[in-house]
Amino acid sequence: MDERTRLLDAEVGKTYRVREINTEDDDMNAFLFRLGCYTGEPITLISKKKNSCIVVIKDGRYNLDNLLSEAIIV
Repeated sequence: MDERTRLLDAEVGKTYRVREINTEDDDMNAFLFRLGCYTGEPITLISKKKNSCIVVIKDGRYNLDNLLSEAIIV
C-alpha cells in the first residue's frame, strides 16, 4: 500500500506500518506513544465498528475510538 490511508479506512485483518500521527493534540500524541503507536511501528487492524476499531500494537489489543483512529496514518 503506497498511499497514505487513515487507519479507520484500512482493510481489516492486515498489518500496516504507522506512517504518521496526524494530530496537534499533545495528549492524544502522548497516549498513542504510551500504547507503542508511533511512526514506523506495525499495527494490525482486527475489526472496525461504527464508532471504534480494535487494533494490535506490539503485544497489546486496544479499542480506539474514531478520533484516535482517524489520526493514525498507515
